[in-house]
Amino acid sequence: MDKIRIGIIGTGGIAHWHARQLTELDYVEICAITDPSTDNRESIISDYHLDGVRQFVEHREMLENTELDAVVICSPHTLHFQQAMDAMSSGCHVLLEKPMACSEEEAQKLIDTAEKLKKVLQVSYQRHFQPEFLFIRDAIASGEIGKLTSVTASLYQEWGQGTTGSWRQKPALSGGGMLMDSGSHIVDVLLWTTGLSPEKVTTQMQQHHSPVELDSFTSIRFENNVVAGLNIVGYAPCWHETYIFCGDNGGIFYDNGKVTIRRLGEEPIIPKLPEQTTNQDKSFIDAILGKHEVMVPGQFAKEVVKLTEMIYEAAGYEPLKSGKSSLI
Repeated sequence: MDKIRIGIIGTGGIAHWHARQLTELDYVEICAITDPSTDNRESIISDYHLDGVRQFVEHREMLENTELDAVVICSPHTLHFQQAMDAMSSGCHVLLEKPMACSEEEAQKLIDTAEKLKKVLQVSYQRHFQPEFLFIRDAIASGEIGKLTSVTASLYQEWGQGTTGSWRQKPALSGGGMLMDSGSHIVDVLLWTTGLSPEKVTTQMQQHHSPVELDSFTSIRFENNVVAGLNIVGYAPCWHETYIFCGDNGGIFYDNGKVTIRRLGEEPIIPKLPEQTTNQDKSFIDAILGKHEVMVPGQFAKEVVKLTEMIYEAAGYEPLKSGKSSLI
C-alpha cells in the first residue's frame, strides 16, 4: 500500500493532537472521520486541511463504507470497548485514547480480540515517549536511586470547573470522574516507571456536588514493600503535576516538567534527558508497518484499568454498576 489509511472516531479536543501528528507523516492519509457533532467534524477538517475526507455520524457506518487500515478512537470512555471491537472486527488496527476501557474484563476482551485477529492494539499514553519520563523509568531500573522505597504521584487540575455539563461528568459516558480521565495518565506513570504491581489500596474521594468524583486520595502498597500515595485533585485552581520517587540511595523529583536528582547531604543534580524520537501516533503507524513492537500494548494498559478499578472499589464508588455516580 502507498499510505496507511486512517479513520478517526471522535473529533473533539484530543483528536486534534492526533490529527496534527498524523498529518506530519507522509505515509499516512486520514480518510474518514466520525462524530455526531457537525461542528466538531468541521473544526478538525478546517484546522488540518482534511479536504475530501469522508464524514460520518456513526462509527459503524464509517467502517462499513470506507476502506481503512486503522482507526484512532478519541470518543467518550464508555464507548471505547465496542468501537474498538467493531474496528478490529472490520479489519482495522486500533489506537485507543485513555483509558483503554472502563473495566479489566473489557480490557482483556480487547487484548484477546487483537491477538486473535492479529491486529495492532495500542493505547495513547503519551508520557511513554516524553524525555522526562523515559529518564525516570530508566534511572529507576538502573538503580540510580537504589532500591525504590516510596512514590508520591500528584495531579492538580481545574478539571471540575472546566468539564461542568460535558460528557466527562456524565457517568454513562465517562465511566467515572477525574481519576478515570486525566488521572489515568498519572496511574500510567506510576505503573510504567516503577514496573510494580499493586497489592492493596485504600482511598478517599470527594465529589464537590458534581455527578462524578473530582478528588481522590489513595494509599497503595505495591509488591516489594514499596508504598505510594496517588493524589488526583480535580477541584483545583490550576494544573500542577508532581512525582517523587524515593530510594535507599536518593530520590528523583519531577515538578511540572523539571527533573532533579537528590542525595542525602549533596547538591541537587539536573540530569541530561534523552531525545524524544517518536510519539503515540508515529509509533502506532510504525508498529503496523513492522518497524518495531507496539510501544504501549493493551496488556500494559489493562494494568492501568485494573488499578483504577481497584481504587473505585476501595472507595465504594460504582458509577457504572449503579447507573449513576455516587459514593456508597
